[in-house]
Amino acid sequence: MAATKPAPEGAPKLSARHLALTFDDGRRRVPVIGDVSFDLHAGEVVAIVGPSGCGKTTMLNAVSGLLKPTGGEVTWNVAMTKRRPRIGYMLQKDLLFPWRTAKGNVMLGMEIRGDTGAKAHEKARALLDQLGLHGFADDYPSTLSGGMRQRVALARTLIHDPEVLLLDEPFAALDFQTKILIESDTAKLVRSEGRALLLITHDLEEAVSMADRVIVLTGRPTRIKSTYTIELGGDRTDMMAARESPDFADYVRSIWRDLDVAQH
Repeated sequence: MAATKPAPEGAPKLSARHLALTFDDGRRRVPVIGDVSFDLHAGEVVAIVGPSGCGKTTMLNAVSGLLKPTGGEVTWNVAMTKRRPRIGYMLQKDLLFPWRTAKGNVMLGMEIRGDTGAKAHEKARALLDQLGLHGFADDYPSTLSGGMRQRVALARTLIHDPEVLLLDEPFAALDFQTKILIESDTAKLVRSEGRALLLITHDLEEAVSMADRVIVLTGRPTRIKSTYTIELGGDRTDMMAARESPDFADYVRSIWRDLDVAQH
């Protein structure tokens, strides 16, 4: 059930080639990322899974530029603003400021850039509406549920029109129903608008239901053990329909076996 169909056409939005990263604290060198290569195309969702502590977040930080790789390279084929790619990075915690309203949190990055005009405010409200938060723009985080807060965080990530989204276990703390709804909303935004999404997750069912490809990592120093092309048919923005696909459980079991081997 490994990848067999051709890669998407056109240049990838993001390419990692022989990415490697070693930490050096002055006393010893700790290799975390060994050798990782992959592409990410427009309209595509790629999920990365691996054993706990294998360096998934470290790899995402290297891809985003927060950490400098010690080997290999990351290439972006996206529009550049002041020589930086248009990317959105969303963490597991929503990190909302409690003294700012939902719209105020979404607007934070725009304010830092000096864009506080009426169009920016309208865009923030429209994003909140699109993510199911109509009528909550002026509410404070303390009055919102966990799922609503995460939707605000997603809107804050999307307001800059990123071409590539990097998500680090953003739905892990949510209840199942809320998780399914936000996964579906995220998939729709990516696929309908030609964005690209790289998703780090420990939830294999989330990976299989959302992704076009699932990359399975080994333990440290991390390498790619296997890659699965997910072909479930039907509407790939409907997470419940994906989970009901006849092949869904087979993908999950195969990836689980690879992960089990990778941890031993």
